Amino acid sequence: MRMEVIRPGLLSTVQDEGRYGYRRHGVHPGGVMDTFAARTANMLVNNRRNAAVMEITMTGPELRFYENSLIALCGADLSATVDDYPVPLWRPVALMAGSVLKFGRCRSGLRAYLSIAGGIEVNEIMGSRSTDLKTGIGGLEGRALRAGDLLSAAEVSWEARAMLHQLLEQAKLEETQMKGPIWHLSSREWPLYQKDPVIRVMAGADISNFTRESLERLYNERYVIAPQSDRMGYRLEGSRLELEQPMSRLSEAVTYGTVQVPADGQPIILMADHQTIGGYPVIAQVARVDLPVLAQARPGTRVAFRPITHEEAQQLFLEQERGLQLSATFIRRRLTETGERQ
Repeated sequence: MRMEVIRPGLLSTVQDEGRYGYRRHGVHPGGVMDTFAARTANMLVNNRRNAAVMEITMTGPELRFYENSLIALCGADLSATVDDYPVPLWRPVALMAGSVLKFGRCRSGLRAYLSIAGGIEVNEIMGSRSTDLKTGIGGLEGRALRAGDLLSAAEVSWEARAMLHQLLEQAKLEETQMKGPIWHLSSREWPLYQKDPVIRVMAGADISNFTRESLERLYNERYVIAPQSDRMGYRLEGSRLELEQPMSRLSEAVTYGTVQVPADGQPIILMADHQTIGGYPVIAQVARVDLPVLAQARPGTRVAFRPITHEEAQQLFLEQERGLQLSATFIRRRLTETGERQ
């Protein structure tokens, strides 16, 4: 399956789940910002979990598919269309050869994930196909996609081929360029995507060094995601957070979701392309279950924080994983049943 980038959109890159095992060398994992949406998109077309997808930010690209293709779109609603017909989200969709996928207004969220049956085929660098824009490695030549780029998919599973065939037969009868099944992943299974989300956090290593007033502000007021935010970190604007007294500390390991407080008192949430170590005081750590919610928050979003324990965070994550496993079982059953009928 091959497709051409006619227009690249604001920021479209090839990503997978990240580049792990190299932190000691100063290489951050990177990878998709919304792991839930990307993982679900891959499940819907029967790809392996870590297959490369296209991460699309706010303004989507225009893509021409040269062959019949099975795709899935999850995450942000960027008004995707084929021949002016809306593309359904959170389900597999068959596209006929020659179809042009376009994106319009960003209705909700910030990042959409496009999976293609077989996964986008680019070279692995340090065990990952993810694009690292700062170092220029991974993805397609280590950069964002450009007009004229050609992408191809790896080998497609028989289940995905069967689903593609069945959906295209229905599309021909209806004289349309695309077709999706009636089933999809219900919004009840999604993370708590909200316009102004409440993000659950655990106490950070330096929380006891902050004033009581600062902790009250953190947990009782909302902070706005600043325009300067990016894949490396979200800069927040709001009430100043202050230490009881100046502190000197060595740089320590940080990770996706670490909440640091620099000298200006305005917190920063480290995101997927974070540095591997940091010297700012750490006031909190975002629960892993809410990282996809943050990934879909646009600049200008008002974010609230709610404290939880490490045990609560673990339980929430396990519940989300159980839900994903149940969804994966349902999807595999649907795809297998389709294949057995062919």
